[in-house]
Amino acid sequence: MEATVSTTKKQSNFVPIAIVATLFFILGFATWLNGSLMPYLKQILDLTPLQASLILLSFYIAVTFTAVPSAIIIKKIGYKNGMALGMAVMMLAGFLYVPAAKTQMFALFLFAQLVMGIGQTLLQTAVNPYVVRIGPEESAAARVSVMGILNKSAGVLAPMVFTALILSNFTGSVGKDLSQEEIDQMANSLIFPYIGMALFIGVLTMAVKFSPLPELIDDEQAHEKDQVKAALARPNLALGVLALFVYVAIEVIAGDTIGTFALALGVEKYSVMTSYTMACMVLGYALGILLIPRVLSQQTALTISAILGCVLTLAIVFGDAQSTMIANALLVPFGGVALPDPLLLIAVLGFANAIVWPAVWPLALSGLGKLTSVGSGLLIMGIAGGAFGPLFWGLASGSAGTAEGQQGAYLVMLPCYLFILFYAIKGHKMTSWK
Repeated sequence: MEATVSTTKKQSNFVPIAIVATLFFILGFATWLNGSLMPYLKQILDLTPLQASLILLSFYIAVTFTAVPSAIIIKKIGYKNGMALGMAVMMLAGFLYVPAAKTQMFALFLFAQLVMGIGQTLLQTAVNPYVVRIGPEESAAARVSVMGILNKSAGVLAPMVFTALILSNFTGSVGKDLSQEEIDQMANSLIFPYIGMALFIGVLTMAVKFSPLPELIDDEQAHEKDQVKAALARPNLALGVLALFVYVAIEVIAGDTIGTFALALGVEKYSVMTSYTMACMVLGYALGILLIPRVLSQQTALTISAILGCVLTLAIVFGDAQSTMIANALLVPFGGVALPDPLLLIAVLGFANAIVWPAVWPLALSGLGKLTSVGSGLLIMGIAGGAFGPLFWGLASGSAGTAEGQQGAYLVMLPCYLFILFYAIKGHKMTSWK
């Protein structure tokens, strides 16, 4: 009888997992558009690096103040309706880019980014625990990794689509002062792609709403007010939340500031640079699935990732921005572009970062039992790191926004990688604060 139930459950899980996989792809597409949008708006609105970082801050800061309300909403309306509601808010955000582009008001772009971040937070809060709990606990890390590949694959595609639909008619605009007519044309090119994205998300919203997704039932009691306190009393979870916070900070720096740095270096196709970082992340996820736990433990993989991140950070900061040695060896022979070494090393950070998210989750949730759902919600809040990482990078870049200043600003990632290294070696093993 048990085997029959298990088999039926596995078969019935295929459709929900396929639907959730689609949502992860949409999350990745909408998220990693920021990597192209940030330098694009910097160019047409003539922003400083600090102002440009506010584009990311307004998107990721939503996690800080909507994660807990999102969890409350999902408790009331359920996971399935929470996913649909999150996508509906994302659809609304897509339409908000239209008046922002028409008026070229930076504040409206920031508001549209904020609303998109709120929708994403609601969707993330519903869909991440769904991935963990829709199948066997022992295979949860594998499912998270697969969803990560889909998310980052969308990150490879999004900048390419952005460039093809929005920037294809504006070659030769890098490094020169734009006329008001050129600025108007570039701004107006945003309108139809974002309307199309909003309509597509709207169709998916209805599909999710009327899909056969089963509802998950929380096994803990909603009235237990001390759950968060009890969960944070576990050092492996509390430190795990902080590890994810600094991780998302460096993930967003590597993925979303690379285009702005490329623009400062005079790279013509700056808007596709996020694709390089995401491609390296996809490779890292794939290797993680192949090697963990067959060859490497999660702890060992996390340790290697942190050490590699430290080495790459130092190489980026102290590398020669005039050198194209790496590109000449790996890209140019295959028809690629001769990109500066520090730029490509930022992309390789995607490889170093790939294992961190799927490795930290199971280590942080280990031994939580009935507090697992609360722990998941707290870990989601770690996404707020994406708001502050680029902000610190922007501050460190200096008001002039020179290429040299931006290159040196990547040093802000070093303490983040050092903390992840601490968590990999010791933090996840701690069972008491004493």
